[in-house]
Amino acid sequence: MRSIFIFSSVVLFSISSFAQNTIKTMFYNVLEFPELNPNRISLLEDILQDYAPDIFMVCDLQSQEGADTILNVALNGASGTTNIYSAAPYFENQSGGGDLQQALFYRNDMFVLENTEIINTPVRDINKYTLLLNTTAQDTNPIRIYAYVTHLKSSQGSANQQLRLSMVEAFVNDTQQLEEDAFVLFAGDFNIYTSTEPAYLEILDQTNSVAMADPINTPGSWNNNEDFKAIHTQSTRTSSSGFGGGAGGGLDDRFDFIMVSQNMMTDTNLKYKTESYKAYGNNGNCYNNNINDINCGGTYNQIIREALYNMSDHLPVVMELETDQEIVILDVPQHAVAQPFSLKNTMVSDLLTVYNPQPSNKDDSFGIFNTLGQEILQFKTSGNTTVLNVAQFAEGLYYISNKTSSQTLKFLKTF
Repeated sequence: MRSIFIFSSVVLFSISSFAQNTIKTMFYNVLEFPELNPNRISLLEDILQDYAPDIFMVCDLQSQEGADTILNVALNGASGTTNIYSAAPYFENQSGGGDLQQALFYRNDMFVLENTEIINTPVRDINKYTLLLNTTAQDTNPIRIYAYVTHLKSSQGSANQQLRLSMVEAFVNDTQQLEEDAFVLFAGDFNIYTSTEPAYLEILDQTNSVAMADPINTPGSWNNNEDFKAIHTQSTRTSSSGFGGGAGGGLDDRFDFIMVSQNMMTDTNLKYKTESYKAYGNNGNCYNNNINDINCGGTYNQIIREALYNMSDHLPVVMELETDQEIVILDVPQHAVAQPFSLKNTMVSDLLTVYNPQPSNKDDSFGIFNTLGQEILQFKTSGNTTVLNVAQFAEGLYYISNKTSSQTLKFLKTF
């Protein structure tokens, strides 16, 4: 397993604040977005505007373009939300042979994204994000959330179960570097069928350095079991015909999860809000049915269930956190929020591709430094993508810094 650590800083321009003490989180498998059908973005906008997450985690994302569309249209394009969301740097999958990625979006008036890390597994990356919560006690009692986002191997069978376990073990191994009382989220499409599966048991192994919990603590054989109809998240459709992809069969699996570190069940600094964990859109009366069926009515209305039916074969999972500290919501001018730059690959032998999706000006200035702090190269970006030839660089670790925003990333030069 290879982990690549990337430092990221976000500059916030704040002049005033008001407070709240809850954090709304959402995880969603967005089903091969955008290539399967990019027109679904309006559906996603409706879903996000209805729930309004503070942290939005996704899997099954296919491209930087898809991430940008989610950010600029579904999140910041919604009424009253202009520029309050940012996206963590996007990275292509560096594990296995898959082409599906995870991503995280967050309220930039509530959080600072401190760093991003990629954890390699036998199937696909697990993405790790560190978010610092803006609070009035930030200097003396900082609250950091370590959010891991994953998409475990799909399908039944012992071989696939073993691959899911291997991916979970990579997550567990990474948490060993954290403090025992760290606040950890582990969200994703787990593709787990029963609570007796080794991957699920490994997540909840209380001897792990950071013990984890399933917030709703509902063990059992979830697959095709009506007893768990209120927590099923897949499939929103009885048939995949006409959608170009995804699964059918109706709502009969609990595949999607947000797990929390055990301390978040009781620690008043950051705590799971009781009964806030939901399979968003599931009214508990739609077993083996289409989520938009007229007989599936309830708290989630017909309009939102139509959007969920057409957006993905999965339902989102939502959960709220609460803190006894005062969360400070910063006043961020519309022009002040810039997307952090990212690298196409963080291990390169010849060409280094730099993505700067929202340059603060047409000539953002960058520098590449070696581990001694010596500047090896200066360059400016004239657009969203810049390709540099680093073939002559010596083998080793380098830092690339945006001198305009002070954001710094790492990359490894190989031969």
